[in-house]
Amino acid sequence: MMYRLLIATACGALLQSCGKLDHIGQAPSLSPQTQSVERQAMVFSGLPTRTLDTSDYRRASLWSGDETSLFGDRRAFTTGDILTVMVEIDDKAEISNTTSRSRSSQENLGIPHLLGFPQRRNKALPDGASLDSAVELDSSSASQGNGSVRRNEKLTLRIAATVVDVLPNGVLRIEGTQEVRVNFELRELFVSGFVRRADITRQNEITYDKMASARISYGGRGQISDVQQPRVGQQVLDAILPF
Repeated sequence: MMYRLLIATACGALLQSCGKLDHIGQAPSLSPQTQSVERQAMVFSGLPTRTLDTSDYRRASLWSGDETSLFGDRRAFTTGDILTVMVEIDDKAEISNTTSRSRSSQENLGIPHLLGFPQRRNKALPDGASLDSAVELDSSSASQGNGSVRRNEKLTLRIAATVVDVLPNGVLRIEGTQEVRVNFELRELFVSGFVRRADITRQNEITYDKMASARISYGGRGQISDVQQPRVGQQVLDAILPF
């Protein structure tokens, strides 16, 4: 059993190291665009729900209501369309709790008169001992606790996302990725969630607070990120050691 655990740990460490081998002595590679979910949504936008009128007079009209017309709605509404997601997070939280508790108690039990039994037994006891106070209990307890939480997060980003699916109720599922490589460090941005078409502005933009099940990831990979992360062996020991 121990050998299997060692083999599994070694295999996991090897798989995790494969991603770091990509940028040894060179900049990390960008993800291929041909394999992205956004491109698949643009190539195959699904079957149309209705037949569009493509007559020449309708395409040339300024009042047709199509996207190319003067008063057409250019907001994203179908699979493959692109919209802009604005992420402006500025959260501050501060929580402070103080708890204090104390308790003291004292119990005395004496039997000075019990059919003359204490008086007879006191004579047989050593000097200074008496049954007048047979049982005496003292107890005290005190506890005090202090706790505080402080958090300050600020993030401002703009990213273009693609409508990858349209749910039966008309809600759009969007997803967007962005990669920026500076020297030997690659910054990655990922945004996904569900939005209503009515929440998209006339400028074809939507804020992150109107996205349901929003998933926002801002990280990176490269030589600097590798140095900041602990080694695989250290992570395994931190997970299994009880002390």
